[in-house]
Amino acid sequence: MVKMKLSKTNPNTVNLIKSLTKQSSAQDAPIWKAVANELKRANRKTKQVNVYHIDKNTDADDTILVPTKVLGEGNITHNVTVAAFKFSKEAEDKITAAGGKCLAIDELMAENPKGSNVKIIK
Repeated sequence: MVKMKLSKTNPNTVNLIKSLTKQSSAQDAPIWKAVANELKRANRKTKQVNVYHIDKNTDADDTILVPTKVLGEGNITHNVTVAAFKFSKEAEDKITAAGGKCLAIDELMAENPKGSNVKIIK
């Protein structure tokens, strides 16, 4: 078996990608493999997600995953659980003020090992 070299150099990112891939195999949950593949992409090819985009594409009590950074542009009008690679301070404040919750991707993976009822927004 040939191992592919990851282009990422941050050890936290590399470890998260490995954890997601392992979880995908262990739980037969393709969502974690999809997130790992998104994290492997070159930084210049990733798009950041604004709070208004989350508001527009979710309903109350949804759980979503953003494989990149969440930024604070716009407003959010309902509570959602958002797991992301990173949050800006403003985005985190707006999500929690609306009654939502902010998680790291590995925290969501621990809470929901199979990734059931999780939407990916990218």
